[in-house]
Amino acid sequence: MNKKPANFYPVILAGGRGTRFWPLSRKRKAKQLLALDGKQTMIQQTVARLLPLSAAENFWVITNEDSQKEIGRQVSKVNKKQIIAEPVGRNTAPAIGLAAFILLRLNPEAVIGMFPSDQVISDEKAYRRTIEKSAEIAAAAENIVVLGIRPTRPETGYGYIEVGAAYDTETSRVRRFTEKPDAVRAAGFVSEGNYFWNSGMFLWSARTLANALREHLPKTALILEQIAATFGTKKFASTFKRLYPKCENISIDYAVLEPRSAKGEQGSSIYCLPADFGWNDLGSWTALHEHHEAKQQPADGNLIEAQGIFTLNASGNYLHVPGKFVAAVGVNNLVVVETDDALLITTREQAQDVGKVVKYLDEKKLKKLV
Repeated sequence: MNKKPANFYPVILAGGRGTRFWPLSRKRKAKQLLALDGKQTMIQQTVARLLPLSAAENFWVITNEDSQKEIGRQVSKVNKKQIIAEPVGRNTAPAIGLAAFILLRLNPEAVIGMFPSDQVISDEKAYRRTIEKSAEIAAAAENIVVLGIRPTRPETGYGYIEVGAAYDTETSRVRRFTEKPDAVRAAGFVSEGNYFWNSGMFLWSARTLANALREHLPKTALILEQIAATFGTKKFASTFKRLYPKCENISIDYAVLEPRSAKGEQGSSIYCLPADFGWNDLGSWTALHEHHEAKQQPADGNLIEAQGIFTLNASGNYLHVPGKFVAAVGVNNLVVVETDDALLITTREQAQDVGKVVKYLDEKKLKKLV
């Protein structure tokens, strides 16, 4: 039985569009609102695995206007006033920063856990133990805790955390963050052995984060503080809509973590805990195929959702064609995803580029397809 960390507030970031999961992921039904791994949607899974650590009234979700209503329906235990829709997207620093300034006013002892809404965790007990330990470190001083994933390959799509001296038997001090290196640098990081992938999960007190934003992103911090001051009043909606677009469009990694880590591992008070609990961010159709293949272990590597299936000399394919008979003959490593109004055909190797389709559709103003 997990004990609930004192003053712990999970803040779930759910504003992404999930463009690499087009055509299933759309503005009004983005990736985090889809059931890609089991019966529950990604955001439902995120809330469910955190509920043993915090009361439902302590949960906050930062999203967009397209997803707000559906999120409220899917995670009905969360107070609808705490499902906040950004009037415009401004990346993760303003999103989590707004939560920090609001929570600092509501509870000066608040400890925030920042969680993406679209990750898969296989060992939830280990996950919760790691969160508990991280919350303790975050509450102890002006500390920032990041959960790091041990790299299994030289991945260029993730940020990396370089760790230095040990803080305790599990935790290390962070030396620096490096955003999405090229293949050569990524291979070097993996071989050196003291690098982790950045999971996007952070813990810090509301006070620590607010102070860090005041130091490293002062103009935006001032705006967020003004917006937070109106939360719970009739002025909040109009103030939010008027001021939030003036915030800088910047990730928390660039805004706070990189400049803070420049103070050195002894001066930054940033710590890394290994996330040894079976993590996958399901970033693309390829990642989804790998995740399901590891669980189901089909002999031919094919993962096919269809009304009926015939395969001949076909392997490693991901085919999502519900309601139809599918025959795959002599094809390998394809990704085919059909919806009522669109058809995606790519390869597992090229699936990272599916987001470019959405960019094209946006440019052509084909709104019904996004």
